[in-house]
Amino acid sequence: MIRLEKEGGLWIVTLDRPDKANALTPAMLARLADIAESATQARALILTGEGRVFSAGADLDAARAGMTLSPDWERLSNALAALPALKVAALNGTLAGGGVGMALACDLRIAVPGARFFYPVMRLGFLPQPSDCRRLVALVGPARARLILMAGARLDADEALAIGLIDRIVPAQDLMATARELVADVLAADPDIAQGIARLCS
Repeated sequence: MIRLEKEGGLWIVTLDRPDKANALTPAMLARLADIAESATQARALILTGEGRVFSAGADLDAARAGMTLSPDWERLSNALAALPALKVAALNGTLAGGGVGMALACDLRIAVPGARFFYPVMRLGFLPQPSDCRRLVALVGPARARLILMAGARLDADEALAIGLIDRIVPAQDLMATARELVADVLAADPDIAQGIARLCS
């Protein structure tokens, strides 16, 4: 349910459970964290989903059984964020909860016009991951972070772009081609220069 394709220095990770809105099971979450931790040689990484939803976050049955407390959420998030590669979240549709957290750990976020963004942890009775909150505040500011996390706002792609949650809106048919274009310079550059620029932008 997690596909990994390697094309030289480019790693493409695809959530492949479209019949369940790409909701993550504990095994899927652990697999994603393992991939992120092992991607130290990747120069660029694209994270996307199969179907019309990027990810509904945690599988609800698994969440009720305690998945929200899994250390693998922070393991995945921190490993993604720490990679010296350029990470692009190619958001093929709506994302919620932990799906938002995965996108926040990437460097760039592009989304199709129909994508919706929400993080309904308070309504569901769960705490968000600490790193998700920090990254969300850094991107959109504390008031808008509260709008999403506490007021339960559901943002469409235009609203997400306007507040800086995503970087571009891309037609669905162009999503992966655009993601590849965004990482092309990194793949062609001297790795030391690319990593040096990444550190300067941190």
